[in-house]
Amino acid sequence: MSSQTTTISIAKENASAIRRRKILKVIQYVIAIVVTLIMIFPLYWMIVSSFKSQDEILATIPTLWPQEWHPENYSNVWSKANFAEYYLNTIIMTAGILVCQIVSGVFAAYGFSKGKFRGQNVLFLVVLGALMIPIQVTFIPLYLMCARWNLVNTFIGLMLPEMVSPYYIFMLRQTFMAVDDSYLEAARVDGMGRVGVITKILAPMCKSTILTTTLVTFTNGWNSYFWPKIVAGTGEKTVLTIGLANLKNTFAGQSTMNNHEIMAGAVMAILPVVILFFIFQKYMLTGYSKAAMK
Repeated sequence: MSSQTTTISIAKENASAIRRRKILKVIQYVIAIVVTLIMIFPLYWMIVSSFKSQDEILATIPTLWPQEWHPENYSNVWSKANFAEYYLNTIIMTAGILVCQIVSGVFAAYGFSKGKFRGQNVLFLVVLGALMIPIQVTFIPLYLMCARWNLVNTFIGLMLPEMVSPYYIFMLRQTFMAVDDSYLEAARVDGMGRVGVITKILAPMCKSTILTTTLVTFTNGWNSYFWPKIVAGTGEKTVLTIGLANLKNTFAGQSTMNNHEIMAGAVMAILPVVILFFIFQKYMLTGYSKAAMK
């Protein structure tokens, strides 16, 4: 009788534990859904507002869905605000920054992780220190340098402060340290040089981290505002962020504000970043986890 009572008691405890786990899982799902809605609602509101009229945006009672669709907001912004030129300038600037940061970051990370030279740790501390210095601290000497070298309102001037990234070097250095040296030694035995070891051994093995840091670099370059505003804010090399900020000036002749067209411009500005994120999101967690292993 006692054994039967014990069995029933254990069964009740197991059922209670299963019930608690189910309740906890439901709570987790609810919290995840709520947090997700809070995060994506600003993006949803921006997209929906880009198809509204100015009067509907300024209505006392906001609408979650356009009463009348106005896709011409996009064509108006594209034609009146010269977004094609802004896009081209931003693509050229971001591509140049990516190439410079990838080349400098990969080779510098190899030196700090697999190389042996005097002052290695001290130099790496300098790289870490550079992570803590914002461009707002150094923009005056940078601008004077660009002005002296006639780089104001040029693509080189736009890219100059971002050609080398301490963040990129740090992330790749941590990932390269996790690669066993035996792979590199085997490649050297086969007659492969340092460049071959980096490009054919280390880079493919750390592809997820390289893609992750490259995506972060692309996002930072595409969204950069402060330095482009200083070095090319009013010239022919105006980038997308500056053009988006100047949309109000572009439509200054209107009697009301142009929030609907500003929203349309913002959607066009973030579209490449969103597309790249959804394409490469599977590499991001893998890249960060590998960088955290050392």
